[in-house]
Amino acid sequence: MRELLIYYKETPAGVLTEVEEDEMYRFQYLDSYLLREDACPISLTFPLRAEPYEKEVLFPFFDGLIPEGWLLDVAIRTRDISILDRMALLALCCKDCIGAVSVREKEDSHV
Repeated sequence: MRELLIYYKETPAGVLTEVEEDEMYRFQYLDSYLLREDACPISLTFPLRAEPYEKEVLFPFFDGLIPEGWLLDVAIRTRDISILDRMALLALCCKDCIGAVSVREKEDSHV
């Protein structure tokens, strides 16, 4: 099981989990984020709610954060990551995305 912390404007908003034994992905907002008065959904596809979102493939929103083209090629070559390992690519390439959402490895955060 791998977990990534999802930030919205530098605020921890939720956790993306790859549940290998169930062959699925789960995104769930943090309770602390849902209690904030200024809490906003990270995407229109993830309205605010306490229940987790689950899908058998990586959610298109998160997959769309991963770069394409030459930047993806550089990441794959320099870190020896498979193009199919989307969680590893998210962790490597999406710490400083364009827009309000960023991704960090859970152990690197201070939550």
